[in-house]
Amino acid sequence: VRLVESGGALVQPGGSLRLTCAASGFTFSSYAMSWYRQAPGKERELVATVPSDSGSSYVADSMKGRFTISRDNAKNTVYLQMNSLKPEDTAQYYCKLYRYGRAYWGQGTQVTVSS
Repeated sequence: VRLVESGGALVQPGGSLRLTCAASGFTFSSYAMSWYRQAPGKERELVATVPSDSGSSYVADSMKGRFTISRDNAKNTVYLQMNSLKPEDTAQYYCKLYRYGRAYWGQGTQVTVSS
């Protein structure tokens, strides 16, 4: 299993970013995928989850209406569209797969929201 995140950057408050997670080494279309984030000194928290068939996705309350998770099973890729970014969104963002009782993580991509 390999998960590779990209798209993180320094962005001004109110700006937008789209994060990408490229997956390989497993049958991507069979598994739900999630985005998590971890800010300095804080615990890692769930941001959003998309089911294998792109059905009803979940977005954490604090990000609902601003963040959207999606996936392209033909490209083995999951996305996180982030709009109206706030300084408190600054964190390392991780892609996660939960498969056969084990969690797999990417290396993360840094998002910094600052003027």
